[in-house]
Amino acid sequence: MTKQVRQVSQARPAQDKQPATGARLAVVGRAAVTWLRSVRGRTIALAAGAVAVVGALLVTGFLLFSHDDRPPIPDTRARHYTETDACLLTDKDGIVGHTAAAVWQGMQDASLKTHARVSYTQVTGEQSVGNARPFLNGMLQRSCDVVLAVGLPEVTAAADTAPHYGKVGFVLVGGGHDGGNVSTVGVGDGLRAGVAAAVERAVNDRS
Repeated sequence: MTKQVRQVSQARPAQDKQPATGARLAVVGRAAVTWLRSVRGRTIALAAGAVAVVGALLVTGFLLFSHDDRPPIPDTRARHYTETDACLLTDKDGIVGHTAAAVWQGMQDASLKTHARVSYTQVTGEQSVGNARPFLNGMLQRSCDVVLAVGLPEVTAAADTAPHYGKVGFVLVGGGHDGGNVSTVGVGDGLRAGVAAAVERAVNDRS
């Protein structure tokens, strides 16, 4: 009986060691999993950071090397206009017609030098002198300092009205008569430059 008891007492330490070894293995396993997760998290973070950097470089390169053929939009704040207004009276086609387009370009050229504001009004409806007069009167009521007219009904209406507005300069394109506050510009080559010079003179006379 004594020997059997001793054998049992001797066998217990061996049984106690097994749980300790398993626990150690479990701790090591959990540590390994934690380490792998941390490494994987850093790897994902590094990969995301690399993608963000590459994306930023691609966008920057596109902005630097892309080419736009469109002309830059001028900053209207860069030009300081005076209180002088030059107004153009045209037929129903506005400034689309060949002659009216050249007149409008000449007015813009004069505006660059004189800083006068330029605008245009087209006569809609019946193309007659009688119908052009209300549109012309509307321009004069807006305090236009220089009035240009292109088109036969428009020029005739302006020529008839000019003597009643001595302080306004009239530029008649393709007809009318010179004198007083009226000047004429012939249609043809040099129309744009002729209009620009006539508007510049008219604006300077009223400055």
